[in-house]
Amino acid sequence: MILKSAEKIGVIVLGGWQTLIDGVSLLMQTLYWIFIAPFRANPELRKPIDFKAVLGQMVFMGSDSVIIVFFVTFFTGIVLAMQSAHQLSKMGGTIYVASLVTISLCRELGPVLTALVIAGRIGAAITAEISSMKVNEQIEALDTMAISPVRYLVVPKFIALFFMLPLLTVMGDLFGIIGGWVIGIFNLQINSGLYLEIAFKFLTLKDVYSGLSKAFIFAVIITMVGVYQGLKAQGGAVGVGQATTRSVVISFILVILADCLVTGIYFCSGF
Repeated sequence: MILKSAEKIGVIVLGGWQTLIDGVSLLMQTLYWIFIAPFRANPELRKPIDFKAVLGQMVFMGSDSVIIVFFVTFFTGIVLAMQSAHQLSKMGGTIYVASLVTISLCRELGPVLTALVIAGRIGAAITAEISSMKVNEQIEALDTMAISPVRYLVVPKFIALFFMLPLLTVMGDLFGIIGGWVIGIFNLQINSGLYLEIAFKFLTLKDVYSGLSKAFIFAVIITMVGVYQGLKAQGGAVGVGQATTRSVVISFILVILADCLVTGIYFCSGF
């Protein structure tokens, strides 16, 4: 029993280590096709980025995700305002609901909630698309035609989400602040001008920067996990479903872990 347990632990550790190596290798290949391949000295070796594909992905990942980001962050702002008002009213600090909602959304809730929503929608879509191509041997067909799957499939998605997730995060922050403003005006009977003044009085640029920096990291995680799980899919339609499920679950876990790590770094550095 002890040997079997040790064997299982070893398999898990080695599998996790191999997954980490493969993931880093995939990220390095992606960065190569973005920053090196388009600028090779030899014109015959240059491989420009397909910006038309990038724009198409931006529309799919960004514009088509605004509605769901709105609903999640707007109602989160409402709930946060109501819950905090209940506690702050006991200490006569109801007016500070405005600053609490604003800072909480910009530093933490906005980036994390937006990333989780995008991981569920975009991460799953990325994995489903690539895993379908994988099980249908379309990835091998690209290799046969001397077309890099990373350049053709991964790079447009990586660039698009890297820029769209921070933008969606900013929009999510604003939607959440509006949700808190609605409660402040119509439920807490706070003057609109006073609410907005308090909301932004204690908000600093570092609050915004810390949230946006997380969004960039989350974008890399969601894209890489989705692509990696898609490329590792096997077993037909069942494999596609399993890969998609793993992609969403792993993305959720890594987003929370990355958020904890980055927040800890900021906290220890006094940022």
